Amino acid sequence: MATARDLMHTGCTCIKSNDTAANAARLMAEMDVGSLPICGAEDDKLHGMVTDRDLVLRVMAMGHDPETYTVDRLPQGHLILAKADEDVDITVAKMKEHQINRLPVLDQGRLVGIISLGDIAHHLPQSVTGELVDRIKS
Repeated sequence: MATARDLMHTGCTCIKSNDTAANAARLMAEMDVGSLPICGAEDDKLHGMVTDRDLVLRVMAMGHDPETYTVDRLPQGHLILAKADEDVDITVAKMKEHQINRLPVLDQGRLVGIISLGDIAHHLPQSVTGELVDRIKS
C-alpha cells in the first residue's frame, strides 16, 4: 500500500507568519514554486498556505503594499492536510473533494512534505491524474 509519504516531496521551506507578502513572492520565485506553507513565527507549526494566486488577488489587486502586508493577514480557510502514513487513495480523494492541487503532509503534527499535482502525475497512473485535474478545474 502506497502512502502519502511515498508521493510527497520533502524539504519544505516555510514562510513565517509575520513575514511579508513581498518576501513570500521572492521566496516562491527563488524556489520556483507556486505556494508556501505558513509556519508560526513563534512555534514553527503549520498555520496555513499562501499561493501565488493569494498574493495577486488578495494583496496586489486589493491595493495592499506587499512590503508591509504580512502573510498572517491573508484569509485562511480550513487547512486540508494529509497524514504521512495515510493511503494514497485517501490523499487523492481529499484533493478531489476540496479541489486542491497542493497538500501539506504531517507526521506527528510536524510538516514533513507537500504533495503537488506534479507529484501525483509522477507517481500514479495517468487516469488518476486526469480525474484529479478534471475535479480541480470544475
